[in-house]
Amino acid sequence: MKVYGIVGWKNSGKTTLVERLVKELTLRGFAVSTIKHAHHDFDVDQPGKDSHRHRSAGAKEVLLSSTRRWALMHELFDESEPPLGDLLDKLSPVDLVLVEGFKSGNHAKIEVRREPATREVLAQQDSQIRAIATDCAPPKTNLPVFDLNNVTAIAEFILAESGLK
Repeated sequence: MKVYGIVGWKNSGKTTLVERLVKELTLRGFAVSTIKHAHHDFDVDQPGKDSHRHRSAGAKEVLLSSTRRWALMHELFDESEPPLGDLLDKLSPVDLVLVEGFKSGNHAKIEVRREPATREVLAQQDSQIRAIATDCAPPKTNLPVFDLNNVTAIAEFILAESGLK
């Protein structure tokens, strides 16, 4: 599986870009999965539902299955957050995994910047950032810079970088 990251500061447009890339790439016939990193406590379950009751009772893992999908929830309790590689191992094989977040990961990435771009440029400290996608004046860089709304060009770049083109 090829892995490519989308990184940037909060509210920079990462999720929108990932969503648009998934649509673009799947329309081209590629199998794509995503991993999203969250910096806060989150819940995909709903209080009162059976699966939530199982987790609340102390289950380490709860697998919810239906005729349309299945989901596995794993409680870390006092364990450390697993590294990206361990999470990738849990996915079924696909052509490409788009990773949103995991700024410190050792994988190729595109930095997303949106107006007002006042925070530091991540690419200045991360050699794994291969390009910048922005809707504002681009920072001074030797990296390729894409219009954030030109999803076709960004997808082409990722495919070429990943060896999928």
